[in-house]
Amino acid sequence: MTFGEEPVAKAQGAILAHSIRVKGGRIAKGQVLGAADIEALESAGVDTVTVAQLGPDDLDENAAAAELASGVPASAFDVSKAFTGRVNIMARNTGVLRVNAGVVTAFNGVDPMITLATLPDLRLVQAGDMVATVKIIAYGVPHRQVRAAKARLHGALGLAQVKMARASLVLTRTAGMKEALLQKGESAVRTRLARLGMALDGVEVVPHEASAIADALLRARGDLVLYLGGSATSDARDVGPAALRMAGGDVQRFGIPVDPGNLLFTGALDGRPVVGLPGCARSPALNGADWVLARLACGIGLDPRDFAAMGVGGLLKEIATRPQPRLSKPVPKAPRVAVLLLAAGASRRMQGRDKLLEDVNGIPMLRHAAQTALNSRADQVFVVVPPKQPARVAALEGLAVTQIEATDHAEGMGGSLRNGMARVMDDFDAVIIGLADMPDLQSAHYNALIDAFDPTRSREICRAVDANGTPGQPVLFGRRFFEGLSRLTGDKGARDLIRDMGEYVKRVPTAGLGASLDLDTPAEWQEWQDSAKLHR
Repeated sequence: MTFGEEPVAKAQGAILAHSIRVKGGRIAKGQVLGAADIEALESAGVDTVTVAQLGPDDLDENAAAAELASGVPASAFDVSKAFTGRVNIMARNTGVLRVNAGVVTAFNGVDPMITLATLPDLRLVQAGDMVATVKIIAYGVPHRQVRAAKARLHGALGLAQVKMARASLVLTRTAGMKEALLQKGESAVRTRLARLGMALDGVEVVPHEASAIADALLRARGDLVLYLGGSATSDARDVGPAALRMAGGDVQRFGIPVDPGNLLFTGALDGRPVVGLPGCARSPALNGADWVLARLACGIGLDPRDFAAMGVGGLLKEIATRPQPRLSKPVPKAPRVAVLLLAAGASRRMQGRDKLLEDVNGIPMLRHAAQTALNSRADQVFVVVPPKQPARVAALEGLAVTQIEATDHAEGMGGSLRNGMARVMDDFDAVIIGLADMPDLQSAHYNALIDAFDPTRSREICRAVDANGTPGQPVLFGRRFFEGLSRLTGDKGARDLIRDMGEYVKRVPTAGLGASLDLDTPAEWQEWQDSAKLHR
């Protein structure tokens, strides 16, 4: 492959390296230049272009990525269609991902332009989760290099599927223990098992006494037996492990180097694994029990070396990006999308007026913005408002929106996003962040972002672009970025996140200039309102 500047007249059939604006639109980078493109470039006065030209033995980026991905075991993984040199690899079933680091390293050592990136080894994944991506960095690579890399791909990825169907749970009650704590423990365990495709078959609550626990363990009939004590296990001779021995079972391990989750024990009874869960298993947040349960359910043995190795990456408590059970579900074909409309700004440049109460087609700007979002295909609309602003609250009266009071609004957009995301994170696959002071936004802007959202093609941040190609608002973020949005500070909003995650950004063309028009001063509002009257 050659790369460099060429006269436009000689560039037909080459791959454009950088986007160029021409009359009536834009020729995107990566496009193979045809006769019409050459004519448009010449009409625009462009003399030379930077292009890539493939040689007779080269494969273009998509063909190379597709050929490499064909070497992935089809029984365990699905692959997406090649797009911009990328093929995403998804798990076909729930299970534990196996990654051979040595094989991946050898694959990535063939050619810097041929890459494979994966999730970590032993990560629990569900059907549809993306586990790896093949990316060709250049516009083309030699076919011989593709063949050499593909030959090294064998054994890089595997999927240990869940082998168990049912689990039994023994809970213990201590003096004065609230019923809600027992219910919380059962609910959290049921949720964890559901992620594995397993059912909770039999729950028994007994006093926190070794003999009572031993009898309950013997009555359990699940493929996996779980114990969650009303008091934490603090020693290998404590009540829970003692009860397992009393029932005729073996205690194999107490304590693991994963935090949270240290106070876990494992054993066996009548040929079935037994897990004494740590107290933190009552929370949905990731802990050491999740690692142990997933491996046992998939038939992956755990010996002392396996437990010892968990310490690398085992500090979970303070890792903001740690996955939680509710964040790892695959995105459905019809994803649930929320709109988070930010309406907590102070209108500082409006000389005492509130721009969100300015007249737009006979109603306040805020009401117009909310109605626009409600008329889109989004599933729910949240509006972030500041405290003690009755006029803004009144502007939303009667609309089917969920109002969220931004207690941190004085900090700026970061505070509003944090308050809003706390309500969005549990139930949606994507969120569209919109501003409430953009009068020319239409429902079509929101719908265009929803249509463009496609995690299988790495389109997980979709940003509206106006008719002039200027990026603006609103912006859609997939679930992958919810944790980051919920931790933003200051008044920059999500600009840094969009900049740093450019690989996942899809610019979505929209009609008109609504995506970039926001009005901050009385003069700007007057000019817009005068213009709007002329066009009615």
